[in-house]
Amino acid sequence: MRKKERKSKFLKTFLIILFLVLLALAGVKKLGQTEKVQELLQGLLGMEPQEVQQLRKQEVSQGEPGKVEYYFSLLNDEEQRAYRQMEAGIRAKEKEFYITIADNDSVDRVYHAVLKDHPEFFWIHNRNQVTKTTYGDGDYCLFTPGYSYTEAVTEEIQQAMSQACQQVEALITQGADDYTKAQTVYTYLIDTASYQESEDDQSIAGVFWKKQAVCAGYAGAAQYLLDHLGVYCIYVDGDTKNSSQGHAWNIVKLDGEYYYFDATNGDQPEFLEGDAVQLAEHKTTIYDYLCPFPDEYEQTYTPSEEFQVPECTATAKNFYVLNQGCFDSYDWQSVYDYCKMRLDNGAAVVRFKFSTQEGYEQAYQDLITNKKIQQIALYYIYLQGVEQVEYHYGVLENMKTMYFMF
Repeated sequence: MRKKERKSKFLKTFLIILFLVLLALAGVKKLGQTEKVQELLQGLLGMEPQEVQQLRKQEVSQGEPGKVEYYFSLLNDEEQRAYRQMEAGIRAKEKEFYITIADNDSVDRVYHAVLKDHPEFFWIHNRNQVTKTTYGDGDYCLFTPGYSYTEAVTEEIQQAMSQACQQVEALITQGADDYTKAQTVYTYLIDTASYQESEDDQSIAGVFWKKQAVCAGYAGAAQYLLDHLGVYCIYVDGDTKNSSQGHAWNIVKLDGEYYYFDATNGDQPEFLEGDAVQLAEHKTTIYDYLCPFPDEYEQTYTPSEEFQVPECTATAKNFYVLNQGCFDSYDWQSVYDYCKMRLDNGAAVVRFKFSTQEGYEQAYQDLITNKKIQQIALYYIYLQGVEQVEYHYGVLENMKTMYFMF
């Protein structure tokens, strides 16, 4: 009896497996996807496709020398392997390809790491759906990206990217240090692009091709250009305080120290008061977001928790610190002497900042509320030999910065 019982159980199991195989074959035949027969059978039997087995045996490259892949370095061994598989598939624009992980969180983490390290993959980074197909309990999946552009358009965008690199190189003198390169890229992006939503605004295609983008496009473009110039730069995304909107920016390394770099916020000429901002002599780049004070920047922006980013603590490369325009406290004579020095050197826009809230508030009260700025305007009248001058001002309260324009 026991022998018959075992035979009965074996027959029952065999019939179930046979039924599942026939069902799978019928489904595949109906769909006209006969090339998937082997994959389905292997999935039912708990076997990995040969291609996946080969992927697991491949050595994981540490990347090209000099190429910054910060987020790759944060992944574990298996995620790094999948990162290289995903990078290769996206670079080759494959319609679908295997990667040797399947967990949703791990796949998302690797995908985000690839995108943050590789802004040049613009064809996959503009609201396109990405899907994955898993097979039973197997630790692998079929990854299917969504691509944005035809080959012809992709080539056109890449030509625009190459042209941008050439334009930036032409602006930099031989032997320039990394700060000068970062400042040049910052200014170039502000002068080249405008902040505007569009179909291409989430990638560097928006900046270099359409000249229109939002923060993701600016940050990716900065990373791409600085990487080309050999300056350490990573892409960062996160949250904006008191807002449901996210934000993207960069972190750069200058003389061994980390600094924030936010060209998007630098591209905001509207903050200056009055019509004077439209005058050619008043055109000025807002450098407040080039190496801003970390504590001031972090009051507004917080990086996402998905990846840990380098801590920014330095202030030495802040624009105002470098140009002796940063004051720890308010003293009228010191500010007046600084403004005269700037006007003596031909400036039509004078700007300075305070490192303390108390100093900023005292300056605002004295210069703007009590209109002591008029004494600076009188010096400008004397210097220019004119009878009167119309002056304007602008402030960035979160950066404790003041702009005077004559």
